[in-house]
Amino acid sequence: MAAVAARMNPRLRGLYVITEDRALGAEEARVAVHAALRGGASLVQYRDKSDDRQCRLATATALQTLCAHFQVPLLINDDVDLACAVGADGVHLGRDDMAIDCARARLPAGSLIGVSCYNRFDLAQRAAAGGADYVAFGSFFASPTKPQAVAATPDLLRRARTELSVPTVAIGGISPENGAALVRAGADMLAVISAVFAAPDVTAAARAFAPCFNPAEEARP
Repeated sequence: MAAVAARMNPRLRGLYVITEDRALGAEEARVAVHAALRGGASLVQYRDKSDDRQCRLATATALQTLCAHFQVPLLINDDVDLACAVGADGVHLGRDDMAIDCARARLPAGSLIGVSCYNRFDLAQRAAAGGADYVAFGSFFASPTKPQAVAATPDLLRRARTELSVPTVAIGGISPENGAALVRAGADMLAVISAVFAAPDVTAAARAFAPCFNPAEEARP
């Protein structure tokens, strides 16, 4: 019961949107994320691997202002310095990024730290023990963003539900049609990129995920 109680972080449940991995520009990113927030996104990650530091700073600043208005956390992918510079709510770390304890030491108190664990439960155990606020597994389905990603299974989510004390994110090719099964298996959040941001109507695409977390939403017009 203690593990279950520890996972009940209201900020870490629902649709988790991740920006497209390209230099969008501050206004284009702001418009896209604003539409996703209007559709009910509960967590936003700014992911941009470009070398344009000035553009990334401007974009992250715009997104932080927007997310603060919606009272939704903004995480920065891989870049603790950028997260600190714009006052973001935390960071998401991958396999080759900064260690959790080093990131925690540099971030303000209360910052969120998420960690990619791919298809390895041992990495998730280590991350949770090391102070991560959530762990992410994937790819659960074929993904246009990372076509070569390792395959994860719902068994990871079922095991996390009973053995880990932190929320769990599912990522990789997730849609409104296949996401509900992952939530039933144990995912607290569904992380998506193209399913929302490549849609012609970003707000509607984000809103379509609501029934994955609350089946009663299916009955709404």
